[in-house]
Amino acid sequence: MKRIVLAVTGASGIAYALALATSLKKTHELHVIVSDNAKKVMEYEEKNALKALAKCGKIYSEHQIDASIASGSFKYEAMIVCPCSMKTLAAIACGFSHNLISRAADVCIKEQRKLVLVPREMPFSAIHLENMLKLARIGVVILPACPGFYHGPRKIGDLINHVVGKILDVLGVENSLFKRWS
Repeated sequence: MKRIVLAVTGASGIAYALALATSLKKTHELHVIVSDNAKKVMEYEEKNALKALAKCGKIYSEHQIDASIASGSFKYEAMIVCPCSMKTLAAIACGFSHNLISRAADVCIKEQRKLVLVPREMPFSAIHLENMLKLARIGVVILPACPGFYHGPRKIGDLINHVVGKILDVLGVENSLFKRWS
């Protein structure tokens, strides 16, 4: 079974992480890193999110810098940071491996594995955009949580599934989470 690392940071958008983890657990061995700030956001957005994520895969604290996923010798297909805070994006862009999330992302970059960042912020400042451009130039996929409306969403879950479906598309994971443009 293929392995995926999912990092959940303190940006708003925990629903994206939950839907993504639920989809990925069907076909992948999932390793989930949860930041301290993500836990705080979960209290506001989805109180049972940590329990739900634990059902999808192995959970790590951002402080577990000695975890296997911090090493290049731990084989996995890709890493997704969803939602991705601007703090985490900046740390990754600068190679500041101060916690397990930024270290695992650094490993993805150095090992030339797929890294997908799902920023959930608005508006973007010039600093945010420069950090995203820096990462995009080295092959990191920047996939902002910007759902489309061409698929006729009727509820919030449809909007969430559109973003999650796009993430899965980038990973090469077949899905039918949203109606595709025809």
